[in-house]
Amino acid sequence: MPTNLLPVGPQEFDVQALFAALDERRHAERLSWTGVANEIWLQAAELNAKRGDHPIAPATITGMPRRRDTTCQHALFMLRWLGAVPEDFIAEPHPATIGVPLPKVDSAHRLRWSLVALYTALNSARTERGETWEQTAHRLSCTANQLTGLRTAKYGTGMRLAIRICQHLGRPAAHFVYVATW
Repeated sequence: MPTNLLPVGPQEFDVQALFAALDERRHAERLSWTGVANEIWLQAAELNAKRGDHPIAPATITGMPRRRDTTCQHALFMLRWLGAVPEDFIAEPHPATIGVPLPKVDSAHRLRWSLVALYTALNSARTERGETWEQTAHRLSCTANQLTGLRTAKYGTGMRLAIRICQHLGRPAAHFVYVATW
């Protein structure tokens, strides 16, 4: 079942709530969506100047309600700007995942998901349960390829799936997020 069609359950990351929080801050600071995207991007100004990366596009943010998801890597940019953690956008997070902050980061760095670490933890839990990838995928409402692809993913996966995995493991997202250096 495609993850973007899933309803928001009690342990699901609520992309609409993330968007609403961004919009609320945008209104409070009287910013356009371009202004929000610029502020989000400038959080890592020192790193951006060194790398010459392309900035986050306003459409990446404004398209979230329509797509009902965003990549886990893009979500970190937005969460950083809000000073929030992913679990703030879960109605009923697993108790072991509450109150764990994301790593502190400065303008010379970015937060990144370690998808290999997420894959490794999920694979370990899957093996302990004696499940196939297909059984684990069914439990997480995704495809087996989405899960096995985490091991080699270059950029990211959907935030909703990343958080479903974290909640399934009973581990906070912060356990799979690191301060990236290039």
